[in-house]
Amino acid sequence: MLDPLFVKVLKKPLDRAGTALAARGIRADALTWSGFAVGLLGAGAIAAELYLLGLVLILINRLADGLDGAVARATRPTDFGGYLDIVLDFIAYSAIAGGFALSTSAHTTAGVVLMVSFMGTASAFLAFAVIAAKRDLSTEMRGRKSFFYVGGIAEGSETIAFFVIVCLWPESFTLAAWVFIAMCWITVAQRIYQAKEVFGETTDLAANS
Repeated sequence: MLDPLFVKVLKKPLDRAGTALAARGIRADALTWSGFAVGLLGAGAIAAELYLLGLVLILINRLADGLDGAVARATRPTDFGGYLDIVLDFIAYSAIAGGFALSTSAHTTAGVVLMVSFMGTASAFLAFAVIAAKRDLSTEMRGRKSFFYVGGIAEGSETIAFFVIVCLWPESFTLAAWVFIAMCWITVAQRIYQAKEVFGETTDLAANS
């Protein structure tokens, strides 16, 4: 929901940093993989109830996620780079939710449902992108991307805000998680509704075979 706003605010500083990193030979895919590894370490820290360390590692992961696209724009963006970026993002999000589920029995149920909810938003997002690509649809509301980004009330900005809240106040995790889970499923519903409005009924037999 807030991603278009933050893209406008952060694009210029990220692009400057990306250009500087590219000039030093840093590759976008290397940043993507490194950020992913840090995100998994953050999930492990959370599982060990080291919530502040987990938060620092999550924020580094999110910074790397912003910088890899900036480096790609400064060099040569590739479809594989865009694919890798989104796949590893969703795995990292689910791993962090899993970290909370493992941290204490009080967090288990909400943490597991949160993992499923991330898979719901990921599926609705990626399936929309596949059909949008087939129909040559594009948007740059969230910056220049490798594929169509469909919105919702739970996007990257809201996810980061949620992680910050529950890492700083882990005792609030269960309540905050259920609120965010509801936001995830509203987002899934929004994306399905948008898909129905944009795509409508298909007569493409190949698409149904």
